[in-house]
Amino acid sequence: MATIAKTIEKTGGDKIDVRISGTKVILGDDEMTLNLSKYERDDPVHIDIGLNARGFLTFGVSDRYAVQIDIPGREYDLVDTGELDENGSPRMKKVAKAFSMANVTVTLWGRAAEEAITDEEGGENNE
Repeated sequence: MATIAKTIEKTGGDKIDVRISGTKVILGDDEMTLNLSKYERDDPVHIDIGLNARGFLTFGVSDRYAVQIDIPGREYDLVDTGELDENGSPRMKKVAKAFSMANVTVTLWGRAAEEAITDEEGGENNE
């Protein structure tokens, strides 16, 4: 069974479509795909996806938030190497735990329906 990321709806209104497939987050109508396992680091990672005035998804903040993705820092297990150190204690090594979408938080930001219509028609959005 696939593990799903935690989703938070931050504001009301229409949201960008979000699908999760394995470790990938697919935004919009296949407009942007991120393999989140590639973004995992030892420190937490925060990714902002915005919508510009034309309704295009962009990395970073544009005219408004669309989606925020939070990936916690990589976790490790200590594993016995089967060797002893100079004091006769077991020598341990850090082994990264497998990436899990269950640790990811996806925050969705809404927009008013009239904004979405204006963007889809290609009109100006002078918010």
